[in-house]
Amino acid sequence: MPGWYALCICLRRRSPRRLTKNFPMSIFLRLASIVLVGSALAGEAAESAAGRWEGSIQIPGGGFPLIIDLDQIGGKDWAGSVIVPGLGVKGVPLTDLSADDSGISFTIKAALASKRTGQAKFSGRVTSRGQLTGNFQQAGNTAPCVLQRTGPPQVELPRKSTAISQELEGEWKGDYEMDGYPRHVTLTLTNHQPDGARAQLVIVGKQTNNPPVDLVTEESGFLTIKSPEFGITYEGRFRKEPGEIKGTFTLGPFELPLILRRPSANPR
Repeated sequence: MPGWYALCICLRRRSPRRLTKNFPMSIFLRLASIVLVGSALAGEAAESAAGRWEGSIQIPGGGFPLIIDLDQIGGKDWAGSVIVPGLGVKGVPLTDLSADDSGISFTIKAALASKRTGQAKFSGRVTSRGQLTGNFQQAGNTAPCVLQRTGPPQVELPRKSTAISQELEGEWKGDYEMDGYPRHVTLTLTNHQPDGARAQLVIVGKQTNNPPVDLVTEESGFLTIKSPEFGITYEGRFRKEPGEIKGTFTLGPFELPLILRRPSANPR
């Protein structure tokens, strides 16, 4: 029973004379206003974080567009993903996600990070105006963020890896160029039933990187691998006759052609 309603029922049970004598109208109005304000604050605290939130991070020189999806799966655990249109980041999962009455916090790992800047972290809250407000922190810098709820959540839940054909198992090598520097790629694919295939990805340039691969799928010879933390996607089609995988290596907003071949058939 709401607080303001219970208060009204209690007062109605008093006679008008006793109400006027023992409970002046001015006091009643004050109490009623306090109860109503308290109810409004409680409603604000209970405002759900679930939804699609769109807005920007305020950085020097203008806003940086951002889309956050938050959902409470099955009414229990929270899940979320991020889209950064300007950087080609789409569906990257949020980690260290916490959403309760005290606020909302999460981390965006390697998709927006580097060894120099570290990870991007957000902390904020949902306001009664239907906004998600807070601050992003990275490398000691803080930037305010205001997001507006625009619709239901569209969280991109992690897909499950599938098994791959025997022809794709093993080691593959290839090269691409970025910023005038060559990058040497080694991709090793193995089947692990019943969990599907796994991949080990090594990229050697000025330094060596081992991005974790979360997804490996194959459908009719079309191979897809994804490392959401690093914003990496490789999609290619296996061609049996030349014995190669011809595809596109995507790193953030950059799309680069990449042909993978067996080590013995891959010239350096």
